[in-house]
Amino acid sequence: MRLIRYLLSALLLYSGQASADCLTRGTGDMGIVIERADGSVQVLDRRAHKSLFRIEGLGDLSHASAVYSPDERYAYIFGRDGGLTRIDILCGSITHRIVQGGNSIGGAISQDGNLIAVSNYEPGGVKIFSASDLSLVADIPSTPVNSEKRSKTVGLVDTTDQRFVFSLYDTGETWIVDMTDPANPAIQKHTQIGQLPYDGLITKDGRYYIAGLFGQDGLALLDLWHPEQGTRLILKDYGKGEQKLPVYKMPHLEGWAMAGNRAFLPGVGHHQVLVVERGEWNPVTKIPVHGQPVFVMARPDGRQIWVNFAFPDNDTIQVIDTESLQVIKTLKPGKGALHMEFAPRGEEVWISIRDKNELQVYDTRSLELIHTLPAANPSGIFFTSRAHTTGL
Repeated sequence: MRLIRYLLSALLLYSGQASADCLTRGTGDMGIVIERADGSVQVLDRRAHKSLFRIEGLGDLSHASAVYSPDERYAYIFGRDGGLTRIDILCGSITHRIVQGGNSIGGAISQDGNLIAVSNYEPGGVKIFSASDLSLVADIPSTPVNSEKRSKTVGLVDTTDQRFVFSLYDTGETWIVDMTDPANPAIQKHTQIGQLPYDGLITKDGRYYIAGLFGQDGLALLDLWHPEQGTRLILKDYGKGEQKLPVYKMPHLEGWAMAGNRAFLPGVGHHQVLVVERGEWNPVTKIPVHGQPVFVMARPDGRQIWVNFAFPDNDTIQVIDTESLQVIKTLKPGKGALHMEFAPRGEEVWISIRDKNELQVYDTRSLELIHTLPAANPSGIFFTSRAHTTGL
């Protein structure tokens, strides 16, 4: 028996994947929160409502996002400074870190979990890395704007068949990159999709990619089952006859909502949530809300939509009933209500409140605050359930 214990201990030490400080538990009820000002993340126990680790040294996290490995053990953090960091949430440690660009705006993980893609403003383009050691697999530069710069890349998502999809802000394009053969990426380019695509979203089945357009009303839709048909403009008249307001923070389309057969989208420059019927993607109605929406998110069962807002209305959260299409609750959690994340089955929603340095947890049935946790200037909250959802 002693020999067996000795051999097991030696094996763990040799593998480098465990130590006396690592947890031995499942990861399904875990997650992380970004502490943007400190360049750190907290590892969370979602069900116990407590922090397990604090990991420092992740660089500029002012616009950070994260994805998970398929086994939910490793989180990949995309920093604004071009940093890409792989952390072990069971050990509360950094396993690998590189600075791969100058100004980054998010990333994605491939369908098989073996590749990590990062979207860059500078130098422009997408770089793809091995998920195991962050070694470079492919460097895909974007279209040149002039002799000195390339287009910013935005709206990067993963989809089915080992593909990534992203848009080019300056040149109005959407590209599909097939990484079936990592040594030879196959790139399909769709040009003239619309003016200034600023972000993108993908339906959970991986079929439809939609790019929001900042330079004109409407959104560019691409059917990934039939990419040969190209993109088409939808909701092209949603702002017709209405004066746009100054945009203090761009809506985040990755936080869009799908409930039943309807999509709920933030209206750029308007105090509205747009309701669209999936299929023909025709508008249903516009729901007046408190301010300019940033995240418009559906409870997992689709029964509610939770909306937060850009400055100066970022102290407010509104809840919309998806049957009546009416606001049923207005919450005032505090200034800097930046990000929301639902428990996988929807019983709770966690909200980061930057200016209060705390996380707030709400019961989605009673719509009441039930827990708070301290966090330093928190922003993005990411639970491990994302590991099994296309586009997250």
